[in-house]
Amino acid sequence: MLEKVGLLSKSELRSILRGLDEIATEIQAGKFRWQVDLEDVHMNIEAELTRRVPAGAKLHTGRSRNDQVALDMRLWLRDELGRLLGDLRSLQRALVALAERESKVVIPGYTHLQRAQPVYFSHHLLAYVEMLDRDRERFAQGHVRLNVCPLGSAALAGSTLPLDRELVARLLGFVDQRGKPRITSNSMDAVSDRDFVVEFCSSAALLAVHLSRLAEDLILWATSEFGFIRIADAYTTGSSLMPQKKNPDVAELMRGKSARVLGNLVALLTLLKGLPMTYNRDLQEDKERLFDTADTVSVTVRLCTSMLLHTHANRAVCLAAASDPALLATDLADYLVRKGLPFRHAHHAVGELVALAERANKPLDRLTLAELRSVEAAFAPDALRVFDLRLALARRTLPGAPGTREVRKQLLRWKKTLA
Repeated sequence: MLEKVGLLSKSELRSILRGLDEIATEIQAGKFRWQVDLEDVHMNIEAELTRRVPAGAKLHTGRSRNDQVALDMRLWLRDELGRLLGDLRSLQRALVALAERESKVVIPGYTHLQRAQPVYFSHHLLAYVEMLDRDRERFAQGHVRLNVCPLGSAALAGSTLPLDRELVARLLGFVDQRGKPRITSNSMDAVSDRDFVVEFCSSAALLAVHLSRLAEDLILWATSEFGFIRIADAYTTGSSLMPQKKNPDVAELMRGKSARVLGNLVALLTLLKGLPMTYNRDLQEDKERLFDTADTVSVTVRLCTSMLLHTHANRAVCLAAASDPALLATDLADYLVRKGLPFRHAHHAVGELVALAERANKPLDRLTLAELRSVEAAFAPDALRVFDLRLALARRTLPGAPGTREVRKQLLRWKKTLA
């Protein structure tokens, strides 16, 4: 750009590019000697370039470290977002793969951590696929706002030199879907804006919450009390004292890391809330928070993906739990609704039947027709068919419900989407 607007000659441009390529090679090979007294990356590179190529002294023309740092963070985060979006897709595929592998497994669904109604294990896993898709959407939307070039804003007031900001934006990939360059419109905002950092950390915080919730489900399902899943030994550890223990440490660390990511978001918001325009040195504190958040969610997503690929359902245990007839009490109320009773009346009648079964010390599906009719005369001989688990799941045909056909449809949809 500097050469195009006449601030560098063609030979100066060639020598600067050649020198920068040499330095880049040395950095990648770990051979570049960084000097702490030069304060930062930019000054180290510029000083070494100038030592090798006299024209290197013109490299900083029309720039400030303020807009350079703002640019670097956008470039770095843009690459990081690309990797994270790919990692999230892999995690979604792992969830779908587990859901498909265990597609016939049924478990109790829970509210208030109390058994509620039967659902396919796949349906539960696909709920997290939906969550992660919203996470991907948020990151992608953040990418649009991130992808704006601040270079040319200088320290805070732009430059009197004839810089071509749009050319720089185009060369660095700061363009919209039509290839039109996107540049910041206010030089003061450009160098002090860290909204894109906060937005990334905010989306990452919600992702971390989703991962923590998934971890909690896995931890509960792996306990002896539930026993719904087996997590491979590579993702668990033994106790230093109790030889029988198999602790789901990776899942526990997933849950714990969420606190770290949430803390980074709060730290960033607190950092920014009292800053005047434009650049203030406080802003160097944003790097640790951003880098730590990016590293933490990236590693957590990849580990979770690997763990899920090595997790299996204990099918017999799941079936035994899902076969609890109490899980179909609401279906029994729905049966009465089909007979013409108001739902509140039906709900009350089934509640009385649950109490009757408890007093008789027998499961709800073992009540006789006479006992059913002692509470509500609308019950017919076919009432107890409600407790056929497979039929109960097949009856759930509403879009989004955990019915047999609907879950199969959602599995196929996600397989196609993630292919």
